[in-house]
Amino acid sequence: MAAAPAGSGGVPGARVDWRLAAPLGLTYLAFFAAPFAILLGISFYADAEQTRLGLDSWTKFYGDAFYRKVIFDTLKLGVFAVLATTLLAYPLALVFRASSPRVQRLLIFIILMPLLTSVVIRTFAWIVILAREGVLNQTLIGLGLTSTPLNLLQTELGLVIALTQIEMPLMLLPLLTIMNQMDQNLVDASRALGASKWRTFFRVILPLTLPGWIAGATLVFASATTAFISQSVIGGARLVYLPSLIWQQSMVVYNWPFAAVASLTLLFTVLAGIMALGWLGRFARTS
Repeated sequence: MAAAPAGSGGVPGARVDWRLAAPLGLTYLAFFAAPFAILLGISFYADAEQTRLGLDSWTKFYGDAFYRKVIFDTLKLGVFAVLATTLLAYPLALVFRASSPRVQRLLIFIILMPLLTSVVIRTFAWIVILAREGVLNQTLIGLGLTSTPLNLLQTELGLVIALTQIEMPLMLLPLLTIMNQMDQNLVDASRALGASKWRTFFRVILPLTLPGWIAGATLVFASATTAFISQSVIGGARLVYLPSLIWQQSMVVYNWPFAAVASLTLLFTVLAGIMALGWLGRFARTS
């Protein structure tokens, strides 16, 4: 057992018992490192029968414009979900902050309630809402905003609308946490010095709440890009994203090497998005 180095945050001279970290390390090894190594190994088989090694699966995936578009569409879906939840979450968070404690408890219940319902049920509920004879189309026609029903199912717009509601708690909860810690005196000082509400928001509230937005955006991006159920049910067969492509290749075509390449691509795509959001947070704090 090695002594803790000075300045590492531990007690100087204290010994670290690595056996305490052993359960976590073994769990990580068994449920992440080992499956990742197996997946990586399978991806280097050149044929679906896994009899020959080669880079054929990788070259086929990245050499085909269709699969490159699937990667782009998956990334775009995650970005759109983050933008849509951000546009709705900030006004809701400001209303929450300005509300009385009793109203805040009610709002917290409303925010958490969707998390108590299965995502499958929530996704199928959106079919009823987005259908041509659904609630949304009937409302738009009733208000005179359109004369014919809109095609929202099996479209990217309909999928983003559904994901915005499904992922909203993941954006709201970190944002509410950081907004409740914000010093109201800074907001009041900005308004007292003559700044408008918009200027106060962009110059004071937004920078102070950026850590909460980064956390929420990371959760929404990772969840939206991997939302297999919502993408399959709302998007249907017309929209192809990486999770549905992995399912098709592994469970329908039985081309496991190709599915492994798509799985690793999805993993690295999500990690790249998370790293980009983390870099944005560090850049915002230092600028």
